[in-house]
Amino acid sequence: MRIIARRTLREFVEARRGHKDHAALKAALDAWFDETKKARWSSAADIKRSYATASIISADRVVFNIKGNDYRLVAAIDFEKSIVWIKWIGTHRDYDRINVREVRHGED
Repeated sequence: MRIIARRTLREFVEARRGHKDHAALKAALDAWFDETKKARWSSAADIKRSYATASIISADRVVFNIKGNDYRLVAAIDFEKSIVWIKWIGTHRDYDRINVREVRHGED
């Protein structure tokens, strides 16, 4: 899969620098990125096979649990074009305050 945009992940990790879980968060996001980049998903079922705890919100919107569900990553998926757009990433607590169906990068 092609992932747009890794910079979103880097900026989020950098903003968490100094937090006790910074290294674990970076490792978890790097692993998610590497696994997703290698994936060849053609349906939501393929995602669920790779990430059983992912939540399929709609035909093109998925929520991934990161670092034991401490963080959530919202992505839009275009299966036909093999593209994953990172729409939002944040703590599980912050996730409870967003509209997951409409959130876009830069919104809280």
